[in-house]
Amino acid sequence: MRLLADLHTHTVASGHGYSTVTEVAAAAAAKGLELIAITDHGPAVPGGAHLWYFWNMKVIPSVLGGVRILKGCEANPCLDTENGIDLPDEMLSMLDFVAVGLHPACGFDEVDRVKNTEALLRVVENPLVDMITHPGNEDEFPVDLDAIVSAAVRNDVILELNNYSFDPRSGRHSSFEREREFAEAARDAGATIAVNSDAHFHLLVGEVSNALAVAEEIGFPEERIVNRDAASVLAFLGAKRERPRIDAGGVW
Repeated sequence: MRLLADLHTHTVASGHGYSTVTEVAAAAAAKGLELIAITDHGPAVPGGAHLWYFWNMKVIPSVLGGVRILKGCEANPCLDTENGIDLPDEMLSMLDFVAVGLHPACGFDEVDRVKNTEALLRVVENPLVDMITHPGNEDEFPVDLDAIVSAAVRNDVILELNNYSFDPRSGRHSSFEREREFAEAARDAGATIAVNSDAHFHLLVGEVSNALAVAEEIGFPEERIVNRDAASVLAFLGAKRERPRIDAGGVW
C-alpha cells in the first residue's frame, strides 16, 4: 500500500523543525504526495509557534507545487486553559486540521497514566479536534489504551500510527510495541487511523515505512487508513463537522 497524504509535518516554526513550509511542500511534491498537513507545535511546547503564527496561516496557499496544503497545528493538552488545549477554540476553528498530542515540558511529565488519560479524553471530546498524535508513547506519556480508542471512535477522531515512534533516535523505546497495540485496538474497535511521518526535516516528509509495515502486518483495513489519498482525507474532514476553514471561506 502506498499512502499519498501525510498529516503530521513540522517546519522551523515548531522551534525544533529545520525546514520551511516551501521546502516541506516541495519534498512532498517530489515524492508524489497529494496532500500534507502543516502541524507545527502549539505555544505550550518550548520554542513552539505562537498564536499569531496560527492566525496568519491563511496567507499560505492551499496548493503548493501541486500538493494540497492543510493549515493545521499539533496542539497540546493543557490543565490551565478553558478548553484544555494550548490553543483556544476560536483559533482551532480557523484551521484546516487540528492534531493534539502530549509532549514534554507541557505539564504532563509525571508519567501519570490517569492524569494523561483524563487530559486526552477531554481533548477527544472537543469537536474541533481531528487527530490524536503518537498515543502509543508509553515511555513518556502512558494512557489507558482502551479508553482512548473507545473515545476516538465515539467522537470520530483519528488515531495516529507515528513513524518516528519506531525510530531508535526517538527515545520512545517501549512505544515500538505500544504503537502496535494501539493499532490493533483501533482495528478491532472500528477506529480510523493515519500513518504519518512526524517529519521535522523536509526530507522525512512521507517517510512512513516502519509504521505502515505494522499496519499491514496486523491487517488494518485500508479503507480506515484515512491518509491513503487526498480525497479520503478531505472526505473525512468534510463529513466530521461543518465549520469555517481558513482557505477560500470554507470551500474544500
